[in-house]
Formats: sequence, C-alpha cells, structure tokens
Amino acid sequence: MNQQEILNTIALTRINYFTLTGLLQLYRTLGSATSVIEHRNDIKDILPDASPRLIRALQNLDEPMKRAEVELNYDLHHDIQPLCLIDEHYPQRFKDCPDAPLILFYKGNADLNQKRIINMVGTRKCTLYGEDVIRNFLHDLRQLCPKVLVVSGLAYGVDINSHRQALQNGYDTVGVLAHGLDNLYPRQHLSTAREMIRQGGLLTEFLTMTNADKINFVRRNRIVAGISDACILVESAAKGGGLITTEIAQGYGRDVFAFPGRIGDEYSAGCNHLIRDNGASLITSANDFVKAMGWEEDRELVQAQQQGIERQLFPDLSAEEQAIVKVLSKKNDLQINIISIQANIPIAKLTGMLFQLEIKGVIKSLAGGMYHLLK
Repeated sequence: MNQQEILNTIALTRINYFTLTGLLQLYRTLGSATSVIEHRNDIKDILPDASPRLIRALQNLDEPMKRAEVELNYDLHHDIQPLCLIDEHYPQRFKDCPDAPLILFYKGNADLNQKRIINMVGTRKCTLYGEDVIRNFLHDLRQLCPKVLVVSGLAYGVDINSHRQALQNGYDTVGVLAHGLDNLYPRQHLSTAREMIRQGGLLTEFLTMTNADKINFVRRNRIVAGISDACILVESAAKGGGLITTEIAQGYGRDVFAFPGRIGDEYSAGCNHLIRDNGASLITSANDFVKAMGWEEDRELVQAQQQGIERQLFPDLSAEEQAIVKVLSKKNDLQINIISIQANIPIAKLTGMLFQLEIKGVIKSLAGGMYHLLK
C-alpha cells in the first residue's frame, strides 16, 4: 500500500465520525481514498444521496491531511501497520460489514485473516468459575484445533483472562483497543500487551492521542465481533458490554455461543438469558464448540499428524503400498478405480492393501468409495 493512499485514508477518518455511512459508500464506489479526494468536487455525480455535511467536509482537508502526516510518521517509527480497507492484510471477514472502518492500525505478527478466529467476551468482574471456564476451554480447544486466533478487548475480567490463557496455550491473541496505539488502558495489562505483540498483536481504529472514552468501547466491540468467526460469551450480568458484542455479532451473521451458569448467580444471568432467548447456542466444552462450528477436520488433522509421526517411527510400507501413497499424495481423495489405474494395481488386490493401510493409520476410507491420505 503506497503512503499517499494511507495518508488520504487517514485524512478521511478525520471526517468520518459523523458521515461514516455515506463516506464508506463513496469509498467503496470509487475504490480508494485517493479517488474520493480526487472527486471531492463532483461527489453528487457519483453519489446523488451524499449529504451536504459530507460534501462540505470533503472541501477542506488541509487540517485532516496535516493530522494524517503526523499519524503516519508516528506509525512508521513505532512498527505500526496502517491497514486500509483495500489492503489485502485488512481483516477480510470485517471488510464487507456496513460500518467497517476505512483504516485500522495494527502492531503485532498474527495473521488477521487466518482460517480460525474466535472472540471471547464477558464481564469485567470475572469469577473463579469464569476463570476455570476460560482455562479449560482454551486448553482443550488447543488439543482439538491447534491454530486459532483468540480475540478480545484487553479489559479486566474475561478479556484479560482470555488473552493470558491463549498465550499460555500457545495461541496467538489480538487485543482490540478503544484508543490509539500510543497508550494502553488499563496500564495494569501492559506486560501482557507486550507479550501479545510478540504472539498476536494489538488492533485499533483510533488514531494516536485518542482517549479511551466510553463511546469508544462500544465502537471497539464491533471490531471484536466483525473480525471473528464466532463470539463466545463466558460470563455476563443481565446487562453488559459482552452482550453488546453478541448482539453485534448476530447482526453480522456470526455464530454466537454462551456458557451457562448457576441460576441466581449475578454474572451468569446474561449468559442464561441469552441462551433462553435463543440468542446464543449453549456450550459446555471445547468439544461442543468444535462440533457446532464444524471444525472436526482440525481434530482429524491433529490425529493424522500424530499418526504420521508413528508412520515415520515404523516405516514398514511395501513398494506397492508406497505407490498408493504416492498417488494419493499427488491428488488426495480418490476412488479405488482411479487409484488402481494410477498405481497399476488390480482392484482385487488393491482392496486388501487399502484395508491394511487403514490399519497402519496411513489412509482412511470416505463415503462413496473414496480414500484419503492422512498427512
């Protein structure tokens, strides 16, 4: 992404707090911030419904451009990556949401577009029960799905416990902030945040010198929801920020889950009510979650990798068995007749050999007479 496009995008963020919908529509129509600025004098021709306020705001970009230059200079000197909406590294799950920010600021090394991303949210007054739920869930999930990015908001309670347990279990974890990357709130989580930058990252839509105002936390919640596949509510009172995030996640079409708690417990009320009202699916374990998400293939991959290690320890395949493996390694999931032709082994003989390879943990049979190489 060239620096001028980044500067132009940052400048547009200075006017988007009251014109986000129209500005985002204009940006998507023209394809870049640079094009928006180039066409700022004929906006009505491009977007007939553009508000007078948006048109006026685009006429005077001198101050926004100066602020953009300050911001980009800070980013370049502090290893912060500005991710414009059209950048391939921008979280693609969030890109098409109706209130996606034009730019995000990211400090870290985790892939924001990796295959599996979850968020864990809830009360800032996490109980011992909630801590146990988080600890057990992430420990067990790691055994079932080795590569998952865990997202939360770096706040007290459920957030910080989720980040710390993710780190402890070898997961990358990203904290979404309600302020700029020149500061950290709360300061008590600074050491964890530093560790996250090495094993995950910090993400925000806010420029530097932005305070952690109350409204910013609500805006932050939509990013937590939008960049994830699933939202998991751990503990919540009858009202709280975690419930706001679940509602946003539902609006984005994300899967929402909640852990139930004991009737009458203050910080289980939100979860129990959400489950009762069909706002979330009930889960009690990582296994429940993996089944609900259809992520069993990750578990199969773990088993296959373990079996692969065993195969290396006992390399007892015959020449014909190795020929079968070679065929499947080139193009996996083949029917027996195709394997027979490509390996040059008669079907009558091949049937028994495939059975032996299953016993050895080299392949597995699939529906429709297909065979899959475990690797």
